[in-house]
Amino acid sequence: MLEIKKNIYWVGVRDWELKRFHGEEFSTHRGSTYNSYLIRDKKIALVDTVWTPFHEEFAEELDREIGLENISLIVINHTEQDHAGSLLYLMEKIPDTPIYCTRNGAAMIKGHFHKDWNFNAVKTGDSVDLGEYKLVFVEMPLLHWPDSMATYVAGANVLLSNDAFGQHYVSSSLYNDQVDQGELFQEAIKYFANILTPFSDLVKKKTAEIKSLNLPIDMIAPSHGIIWRDNPLQIVEKYEQWASGYHEGTVAILYDTMWGATRKMALAIARGLENKGVGAKLFNLGKSDKADVVTEVFKARGVIVGSSTINRSVLSNTAAILEVIKGLKFKGKVGAAFGSYGWSGESPKIIQDRLAEAGIEIIAEPLKMKWDPAPENLKECEAFGEAFADKIR
Repeated sequence: MLEIKKNIYWVGVRDWELKRFHGEEFSTHRGSTYNSYLIRDKKIALVDTVWTPFHEEFAEELDREIGLENISLIVINHTEQDHAGSLLYLMEKIPDTPIYCTRNGAAMIKGHFHKDWNFNAVKTGDSVDLGEYKLVFVEMPLLHWPDSMATYVAGANVLLSNDAFGQHYVSSSLYNDQVDQGELFQEAIKYFANILTPFSDLVKKKTAEIKSLNLPIDMIAPSHGIIWRDNPLQIVEKYEQWASGYHEGTVAILYDTMWGATRKMALAIARGLENKGVGAKLFNLGKSDKADVVTEVFKARGVIVGSSTINRSVLSNTAAILEVIKGLKFKGKVGAAFGSYGWSGESPKIIQDRLAEAGIEIIAEPLKMKWDPAPENLKECEAFGEAFADKIR
């Protein structure tokens, strides 16, 4: 138990070994945390739990520190297993404890655990008095599940924001002013890009709503990663920026290759972009981490995707990243396609069509080369990159 404000404690778990999350979808190179918070007042409130594999040590630590029977209520801001996974184990020991969550949250908890506990469904503005402090609930639907909400601790000026404003980032330190800022914001933007991008319009509405409430906020404590105590609203401002067609003016070139021809094309296209002063980042999809690639697409103004043709289609890693890009619903990005082939050559057109389906504006006709590109072919690729740069500049 680590006190973060008077009588408010971090009681979470640091998972240094975590390398993949959401199944195998999300890479967590710097591990993660499962942040649970305990408020010791006239009533004792537990806000969120930790991921299921850690439920025994989590409950045992709480029992040792305060006695589980002394917990007056449990708040579940979000029912995904990394936040509510210890609930079943806890409720076996304290079965009558009231659970505060949204209406959707109650339905989802029942769906996860098949138990009809003492649910108290809340909506924005509802509150619970603890004594010195009061919990005020703020619904945050689809940030990033329909059940999501945040809990504001009135009197302490602490926003317990659950997934919003978090990062998959573990450190021996708890606070944003105690860690490497480059690492922190790299993980924060990766988290936003891979999880919250499809909900950008909702992010803008919700951040505006939070600001309109004029709540004094001294600390934003999410359910993953670092707690924001030094200028905590800086991460809210970042979310507003990231949700508003954010880009850094670069171009992400994503390619997969069988025998190196498509790679040569990618390098030549990058030279063309650089000739015009546009930064390019290249990613071999067969060797690059998917979540890291998505982050760079999020940061880019343009995305150029290439693949060899195989079985009259694209290589499997190219198909996978195109599906991810479509699901994330990027806005304000432009793109193009390229690829090499031996005899049929369908891949560039397939890529272009899938980029267009994903909402990427196509600004160049697809470029394809037969067999291994000759020097004059590579000059054509370079010119392709230059023309793309001219259009986005």
